[in-house]
Amino acid sequence: MPVPNRRLAAASLTRLAAPYALLLLAAPLGHGDAHAQASASPGRTRVVVLGSGTPAADPERFGPAVVVLVDSSAYLFDIGVGVVRRWAAALERGASASDATALRVAFVTHLHSDHTLGYPELIFTSWTLDPAGRPLAVYGPRGLAGMTANILQAYKEDVAIRIGPGGEKAGGTRPVVEVHEIEPGVVHSDSLVRVTAFAVRHGTWPQAFGYRIRTPDKVIVLSGDATAGPEVARQCRGCDLLLHEGGFVGDAGARAYFREFHTTAEELARIATEAKPGLLVLYHQRPAGKSVDAGYRALRAHYQGPFVVARDLDVFY
Repeated sequence: MPVPNRRLAAASLTRLAAPYALLLLAAPLGHGDAHAQASASPGRTRVVVLGSGTPAADPERFGPAVVVLVDSSAYLFDIGVGVVRRWAAALERGASASDATALRVAFVTHLHSDHTLGYPELIFTSWTLDPAGRPLAVYGPRGLAGMTANILQAYKEDVAIRIGPGGEKAGGTRPVVEVHEIEPGVVHSDSLVRVTAFAVRHGTWPQAFGYRIRTPDKVIVLSGDATAGPEVARQCRGCDLLLHEGGFVGDAGARAYFREFHTTAEELARIATEAKPGLLVLYHQRPAGKSVDAGYRALRAHYQGPFVVARDLDVFY
């Protein structure tokens, strides 16, 4: 479903959402007064959708990637293609006072390529730009350590040239990636966030996670790619934002693969009705088409709460 007005990402849903008013608005920072309408006094937490797409080669939607910003500290969830450049674009729009090297803590929902194609970019662009050579900490399912080792091995000659004589980082250190292969439970906690991983079912993947992020003033739940199940709603329980895969079809159009790996519109309506989020944000969007449009209509028919279709670089607070 195309969104003709980038100032308000919910614009294309006004007919579907009526008569329910959206509680939060999504728009790039600095574009009109949309954010002033969203909240008179924004808190410390912002959610920046860097990429809202799928494996489809949609030039309007980069690979899945979401940043939770607390003050100026960034926490990245999934590492889709173009992630660092999308982050740079968000910074240009005023999303944060930090810089392009600020993505130092990342969480991966599962190892599908569309969720990890930006991983080499995150490792090497961040390392190249950062004179301090700070490590990157990445959390995710089993297999992440092997993927990381293979990426570092693939670029060993690049690294050798850069840190060798005459290189731009001559005498410097190699990129350091601290990999944490996780199980459900609290996987990261610091003075700003507490991140809990929970298991979801995503087809034949042996491990796939959603994440619950508690900040000083918000609770955010991100589904990752998942079939319908009770855990997302249980983790949300009235959370401020529920970011859920949403490039769906209705029950009638769901083929066997889709049912095995994803959530239909009717299933998501049941999840959201139980979860009661302040706002349901649909990301992981497929290119617009009849089946996707039918999915939006089915969601509105079965879910009475506010929802919005996220676009790349939308900001929620």
